[in-house]
Amino acid sequence: MNMLIFKCLQMALLLVFSSRYTIAEKKTQNPKRTYIIHMDKFNMPASFDDHLQWYDSSLKSVSETAEMLYTYKHVAHGFSTRLTTQEADLLTKQPGILSVIPEVRYELHTTRTPEFLGLEKTSLLGYSGQQSEVIVGVIDTGVWPELKSFDDTGLGPVPSSWKGECETGKNFNSSNCNRKLVGARFFAKGYEAAFGPIDEKAESKSPRDDDGHGSHTSTTAAGSAVAGASLFGFASGTAKGMATQARVAAYKVCWLGGCFTTDIAAAIDKAIEDGVNILSMSIGGGLMDYYKDTVALGTFAAMEHGILVSSSAGNGGPSRATLANVAPWITTVGAGTIDRDFPAYITLGNGKRYNGVSLYNGKLPPDSPLPLVYAANVGQDSTDSLCTEDSLIPSKVSGKIVICDRGGNPRAEKSLVVKRAGGIGMILANKEDYGEELVADSYLLPAAALGEKASNEVKKYVSSAPNPTAKIAFGGTQLGVQPSPVVAAFSSRGPNILTPKILKPDLIAPGVNILAGWSGKVGPTGLAADTRHVSFNIISGTSMSCPHVSGLAALLKGAHPEWSPAAIRSALMTTSYRAYKNGQTIKDVATGIPATPFDYGAGHVDPVAALDPGLVYDTTADDYLSFLCALNYTSFQIKLVARREFTCDKRIKYRVEDLNYPSFAATFDAASGGKGGSHKSTTVQYKRILTNVGTPTTYKVSVSSQSPSVKITVEPQILSFKGLNEKKSYTVTFTSNSMPSGTTSFAHLEWSDGKHKVTSPIAFSWT
Repeated sequence: MNMLIFKCLQMALLLVFSSRYTIAEKKTQNPKRTYIIHMDKFNMPASFDDHLQWYDSSLKSVSETAEMLYTYKHVAHGFSTRLTTQEADLLTKQPGILSVIPEVRYELHTTRTPEFLGLEKTSLLGYSGQQSEVIVGVIDTGVWPELKSFDDTGLGPVPSSWKGECETGKNFNSSNCNRKLVGARFFAKGYEAAFGPIDEKAESKSPRDDDGHGSHTSTTAAGSAVAGASLFGFASGTAKGMATQARVAAYKVCWLGGCFTTDIAAAIDKAIEDGVNILSMSIGGGLMDYYKDTVALGTFAAMEHGILVSSSAGNGGPSRATLANVAPWITTVGAGTIDRDFPAYITLGNGKRYNGVSLYNGKLPPDSPLPLVYAANVGQDSTDSLCTEDSLIPSKVSGKIVICDRGGNPRAEKSLVVKRAGGIGMILANKEDYGEELVADSYLLPAAALGEKASNEVKKYVSSAPNPTAKIAFGGTQLGVQPSPVVAAFSSRGPNILTPKILKPDLIAPGVNILAGWSGKVGPTGLAADTRHVSFNIISGTSMSCPHVSGLAALLKGAHPEWSPAAIRSALMTTSYRAYKNGQTIKDVATGIPATPFDYGAGHVDPVAALDPGLVYDTTADDYLSFLCALNYTSFQIKLVARREFTCDKRIKYRVEDLNYPSFAATFDAASGGKGGSHKSTTVQYKRILTNVGTPTTYKVSVSSQSPSVKITVEPQILSFKGLNEKKSYTVTFTSNSMPSGTTSFAHLEWSDGKHKVTSPIAFSWT
């Protein structure tokens, strides 16, 4: 068994760090600015003897007086110079010019994710509250305590509420914990029962993280600020977790062979006992009834103890109904992108150029074109285009760039397969399932990932050209990428097939190309052959989006210690956004079209707004018991979940529709007999209760719907709150005509007082 099994179980694969930038410009009557000119170096006209001559000629074509400040060989192919705006515009139109970019002044400021989420705003200073009293428990692969992200400088004493400890074991002792990393435990009995004693030559039987995943998630949630963080110079800046003042407790339950529910349950149990406030779990498995699901059972107990549990939605997208961790007492987090990328460029022998991404930082490929082949044409099996282990024929690959289709085996592993077969470079080609989603990797040879459209064009070229060739170039770190966010293709999607009337995921957060702390035991790819050592790594997955929400929940808990887990989740959900500033709906990168609540839930998290949500949908343990009654659970089954005797009251009509959830999912019977079938209308009613957590004021309701076949009525339409924590109820009635089976449509319900917008997504399904 190897590390890949664990990776699959994690639903995994970004705390993203970068530099904030500003444009420096002198204000003169005829201002000149400094520009970086990116040249298409591989397509220099034959009339020039060398690139410097070409650069100079291009510059002199727009300005006789301008001079090159620098010429670049590695960070860019091109030069820098000072030009007027008019001269820069003219240069842009010259042949061979890829881009003319105004100079920017970088400040080592903060991670890109906090900035992208608005956490650098000075308006947040008043919300620091009791953040240092909040403890985030992370159930994962352990922790690498030497990371600077666990520096406890400036932190006060460990909270008196903390009852945990720092367990010792191989390569781990009590001194590895401090006021930041307040506790660390490991759980291996279930694993060893299945696989025998842990091989301590291969991994540490202790809280130490030999994998990297746990260090990444914990530092994403609550890592201290670390200046000068990067991965090989990519995404450089000051690394920060979402809640820099919160404490971290690590619970190692995942080993080389996977994560076992016996160990997971023990970890949750101990975390409750230790006194964590937030529990982050980037772990997932299959769906099963709640009373059979160990994670659902354990997290119910955590909820009862006032602990918010954040879990990854899974990496089963873009296929429908692929969600994990859907219990309504769990905050289920999908993944989106941020506004940063790591560009790479593929130039074909026919002159066409395609943009991709890469984190490769080794020896650059030759400037001259290299032969280009498709894996299916140079492999042992003509149906295998995935570059799996030993699948390539070295004599057909040596000295060439190989196109490998994405899927089947890890992306970085494909580059190792190509390298071992003698290849010089690789193009990772997206297929339909991945669409235009680009995930950057630290490949072991020059390589770049391309979206589906570009991949198809490259394959067409290989199949039609007599001697296909290509070149690979790399562009470092790019900020300000738009549109952002978009829903990641891998992010698991609804509907929630276990409980269709509960909309999942709850929301999305950054989860693509996230930089965070890493284990010193393994290289950035996690492959045994990768001997590189890094303190920070860039990876992707809902495993990365989950700890973002965990850290943000800690931020809210510190600002509002009295809030329940449900209130915190409600604040995060009802203030999420589902559209860009131009009003267009967040896109799904897998399809290129607007995403839906089945993709993003309530929307993309907005922590600044969540700190002051106005109203919340609070939910208690008793509410969840009523929910279980609505599922027709027996007293025995409820006891499994709640660990106590509870009998549903036969006089009460329990309904899933009445669980006080911040979103709505309505299901209707589909029309029978196709187009000519019955079109009888159906009415369903939902009840909700709002709690005022702001100033006394009056809220009015509005509904936006994309479904003309559903009539939506809200009563009352106005709610007036006179005091803090006052509760008001309302009812929503959905009346629908029958539609063909499989039809879906969406709407949103919003309560607003003119300042706050308390928004709930609505999903309609006909089955």
